[in-house]
Amino acid sequence: MTGGGDCPGLNAVIRSVTKTAIYDYGYEVFGIEDGYAGLIEKRGFDLNSDIVSGILTHGGTILGTSNRANPFYSAHSRGKKIVFEDESVRAVRHYKEWGLDGLVIVGGDGTLGIAHKLAKKGIAVVGIPKTIDNDVWGTDFSFGFHTAVSIATEALDRLHTTAAAHRRVMILEVMGREAGWIALYSGAAGGADVILIPEIPYQFNSVCEKINARLKQGKRFSLIVVAEGAYEKGGSPIIQREDKKNRYPVKLGGVGPWLAQKIEKQTGMEARAAVLGHIQRGGSPIPFDRNMGTLFGKKAVELISQNNFDRMVCLSNQKIKSIPLESVIRSRKMVPRQHPLIEAAKSVGTSFGV
Repeated sequence: MTGGGDCPGLNAVIRSVTKTAIYDYGYEVFGIEDGYAGLIEKRGFDLNSDIVSGILTHGGTILGTSNRANPFYSAHSRGKKIVFEDESVRAVRHYKEWGLDGLVIVGGDGTLGIAHKLAKKGIAVVGIPKTIDNDVWGTDFSFGFHTAVSIATEALDRLHTTAAAHRRVMILEVMGREAGWIALYSGAAGGADVILIPEIPYQFNSVCEKINARLKQGKRFSLIVVAEGAYEKGGSPIIQREDKKNRYPVKLGGVGPWLAQKIEKQTGMEARAAVLGHIQRGGSPIPFDRNMGTLFGKKAVELISQNNFDRMVCLSNQKIKSIPLESVIRSRKMVPRQHPLIEAAKSVGTSFGV
């Protein structure tokens, strides 16, 4: 089952779990459709090697996904009102009626938190961390992250040439919710002059000072990467909209265009913003994420064969391991202020707005 937002590499995991289960253990494999929605509504189909052949390079997920469905907090419209019901008993019943012996749940922190609660209700769960945000605690990286960084870096490379041509300040807004991993990694790889992340609230005057300092050096353009959750010191993130049916009702976004307007007024330089949005989630996964998905899938089936449940597969010090789901859901992995890449970026002149 794949839950939460989609990301490159999900099909690699589905393929790995299915083929490993069949070839190495002789198991039968069943796919639940559309994340927890399929578990609640009892929708799924048998998986075999033919179905998963050829999907390694494909983005998205052949099982479908949902970032709204939650068996413990299921949204329903009652006229003009939205009411929430606990349908976990129904979800567990469907699991048992299907005759399943284990359930591999692929998702981010929200999806895995629900997985742990389902484990307490008797579902034999193994979790696999996926998110482009890279904010799942307990794993060095979540698959999907490196592909998103690659896409964001390519976008920054393209903005670099147009910024230089027009002598503009170009701002790239990237995803990540309250975590700045995508902004940090793509900004460092793309040579951004300013990187703004939620973990380091920025000072607007410091951003403008960096732009003006470059002007004095004869560099008449600047590149800025800003995470959607970044905010000015003493302020708060910009909220794009709210979706009460969603597991994460507050949708961040809009900080890029907002910064562009302010920078243009303050510095007199022409400023433009590009919001990358869901382009970061789509398309074919890069080799790193394909391989990570394959490794994670194999490990998940291995855990099932050992009856080792309520755990999450993880990457730790370049080794594939597993840790208790309970430890994963206690906190989210944020960018440390002393992260080596932050220190390296500062050494080559990158500003973090402080």
